Amino acid sequence: MKRALVVLLSLLLLTATAGAQTQEIRVLLANHPYGELLKTAIPDFEKETGIKVNVESLQESQLTTKLTTEFATKSSSVDVFMTRPLQEGKMFYKNGWYEPLTAYDFADFPANAMQVATFGSKVYIVPIVTEWQVMYYRKDLFDKAGVAVPTNFTELEAAAQKLNSADVAGFASRGKGAAAVTQLSTYIYNYGGRYLDKGQAVFASKEAVDAIRFYGKMLAAYGPQGITSMSWENIMPLFQAGKVAMWTDASVFYGQIVDPAKSQVPAENVGIANVPAGPKAQNPFIVVSWGMAVAKQSKNKELAQKFITWATSADIQKKALLANITVARNSAWDDSAVVAKVNQGLIDTRAFAAKNGFPFDRPYMSAVGEARDRIGELVIESINTKGESADLEKMAQEKVQKVNELLEDTGEFGE
Repeated sequence: MKRALVVLLSLLLLTATAGAQTQEIRVLLANHPYGELLKTAIPDFEKETGIKVNVESLQESQLTTKLTTEFATKSSSVDVFMTRPLQEGKMFYKNGWYEPLTAYDFADFPANAMQVATFGSKVYIVPIVTEWQVMYYRKDLFDKAGVAVPTNFTELEAAAQKLNSADVAGFASRGKGAAAVTQLSTYIYNYGGRYLDKGQAVFASKEAVDAIRFYGKMLAAYGPQGITSMSWENIMPLFQAGKVAMWTDASVFYGQIVDPAKSQVPAENVGIANVPAGPKAQNPFIVVSWGMAVAKQSKNKELAQKFITWATSADIQKKALLANITVARNSAWDDSAVVAKVNQGLIDTRAFAAKNGFPFDRPYMSAVGEARDRIGELVIESINTKGESADLEKMAQEKVQKVNELLEDTGEFGE
């Protein structure tokens, strides 16, 4: 009898131990400030829930490669992961790697941000980090030259011309081929054009080509020397050194621009404004640069749902915004502590973009890298010819055909 009781107690102990072991999830994060914030807060989550979180951090390209390899070979034990909707969202969804988030409350997110998180009638990604295009400008140079902050492209060109000198570039934006495509997008939207429409490439339209010409002319006439080799990491040091009067790029760079350890330009001399309106519209991109998802193949979906609800909560998002991470939730931006600390220009441009912005800064397609390469060639051609290339329309038509072929190859043409 005693032996039977001992055996029974041992079995119960083993069962309890096995049950405890199942309270464990594997989470893959990007080496991104949001991921770093989560890593510091995860011990609190573990203490509150009893769920053990096994965290791995990777560079963004390594993260995508690891997830793709594990999911494709059906060898993955990942439960929750950070993901880039515009870069990999369509591919991951088509391959069935996202779990639909049917129980999550998305009421606190901008409607345009939700477009890249939704496929069909279901949402698969929680937006966590957004960025939008803004215009950084030197208040002191504007005041000295008697120039008002431009509100349209005509005023933008006039200001660039007046502020341009041998020592200071009047205007800068990315000129390096594929890297320039994201920043070119707002100019195309403001001219009334698009990259894609109903699953077909349309950037050979008059509106899009006119935008590419304007962008190229501005950079050729008023941009820094060697602009066709420059992305944000090349332009930022120039702005920090006081060598650029205006720079249109993503909102995420503000903190670095005004960091006194990195910049020679005092924070009080740096302004943030909306990208000026074009001939047809004022629709800056506002994109979900990072989101979070539950893996379809996860064997711990209930635990994964608890983690993702916590990791993307209003409380975590507020902490992230106070740490200068431009988060997705509306309530974080409305919080009084945030309003008291965060630059008002950043708050105002975000509010404008959340209401008027376009949720893509590149062609939204699986073969996005190849498409950016094609469009980037148009940017280079426009800059090299000061926007006057006689071949630009023909080149655009050829690139449109190439991008449509990419869409056909992935079964997305006409979607």
